[in-house]
Amino acid sequence: MNKQDAKPRLLRWVLLLQEFDITIRDKKGSENLVADHLSRLENPHKNVLENKDINENFPLETLGVISSRSTPWFANYANFHAENFIIKGMTTQQKKKFIKDVKHYVWDDPYLFCICADQIIRRCVHGQEANDILKACHDGPTGAHHSANLTARKVFDAGFFWPTIYRDAYTMIKSCDTWPFSSSHRNKYILVAVDYLSKWVEAKALPTNDARVVVKFLKSLFARFRTPRAIISDRGTHFCNDQFAKVMSKYGVTHRLATAYHPQTSGQVEVSNRGLKRILERTVGENRASWSDKLDDALWAFRTAFKTPIGCTPYKLVYGKSCHLPIELEHKAYWALKHANFDLKTAGDHRKLQLNELNELRDQAYENYLKYKERAKKLRDSKIKNCIFNVGDRVLLFNSRLKIFSGKLKTRWSGPFTITKVFPYGTIELSQPNGPNFKVNGHRVKHYFGGDLPPKVVQDLQTFSKDE
Repeated sequence: MNKQDAKPRLLRWVLLLQEFDITIRDKKGSENLVADHLSRLENPHKNVLENKDINENFPLETLGVISSRSTPWFANYANFHAENFIIKGMTTQQKKKFIKDVKHYVWDDPYLFCICADQIIRRCVHGQEANDILKACHDGPTGAHHSANLTARKVFDAGFFWPTIYRDAYTMIKSCDTWPFSSSHRNKYILVAVDYLSKWVEAKALPTNDARVVVKFLKSLFARFRTPRAIISDRGTHFCNDQFAKVMSKYGVTHRLATAYHPQTSGQVEVSNRGLKRILERTVGENRASWSDKLDDALWAFRTAFKTPIGCTPYKLVYGKSCHLPIELEHKAYWALKHANFDLKTAGDHRKLQLNELNELRDQAYENYLKYKERAKKLRDSKIKNCIFNVGDRVLLFNSRLKIFSGKLKTRWSGPFTITKVFPYGTIELSQPNGPNFKVNGHRVKHYFGGDLPPKVVQDLQTFSKDE
């Protein structure tokens, strides 16, 4: 009111606010940290209210409550750390919880950081920025279209936090579609190689799958990662030939072949193939001809994803350091703010320390891998029924290849067959009336009771009848 050059609009607001029991205090913007923080927040309605006249009408001559949908979930924590401000109206229990939770947050102008349960500091995000980060960790070049838990873990690894990460990730993944793909730039095949310990995946798109391209691919891997002790492959003609055998003999590599009745021999590469195929299905365009261009991004996503058996990412196990993703630079994560411009001497000393720690990290990953395999074997063995087969027993064989046009009511058990020989480790030999004998896995057969029952079963039924 004492301002000499006061505008009529300002006077009208002052007269209107006099009806309320409030005190208006003017403060410089540099001293008002709360207002300064709110002014830096991204406005989702930025382009909605532009080029519109200010409404000077007050129909009810009262001041309504100002609300905004863009208020972040951490506004109360930021206000407390900025000026020790606590909102009024909280109950005693709510105030105790607020004081307990606010201790896990750190204010570093202009961002708020959260000290998570794993004692790692991550930047708090909200709204559209959180959705962009989640989408980049799922659909981006390093996303890999993993499950909700792995996608949320990527968000944590990138250095970001908000309270509903897992719920938002699950909601996004439910709406994720798959797309089929075919040949791309005359490439029809993908040659995949996987290291069993580090889970590191190498893949290359190829127009053919002959022995020449396979040998060339393996030689490039030998030059980068040294020669392995053994290579496990299927019985395809591109692996079983003289040229491939000469290269294996030259480099002193043992070549082991997986059998059709025991696909677990090459189980790791089957898992990797399925993962790469799932990534490509979700990243290619509608023309379905760009999957060869997306293969490098899919490999990057596969290598930077957390693997439960080894307890870390393949990238960290190979290079001894965490991989910083582009999403961290784009959204200014904590490491980019604090450690992007450190001096070279400090960086060199830290890198030497990481290289010295690499051997210990690999030993620990190897121990974790053995423990994981033991748990997986124990779980798998607990689901397998111990069936004893003898020579002469009649059994049915589960036809795992009968998938196309099998019919809903058509059985997938064929036979009966007669057991002619029982081998160690579950392999049995079956005979058929009009054909040669063949070997199968014992887990794929079951006893056939269509004719005469085995003597052991008859004895058990007689005992059961006497007891009744």
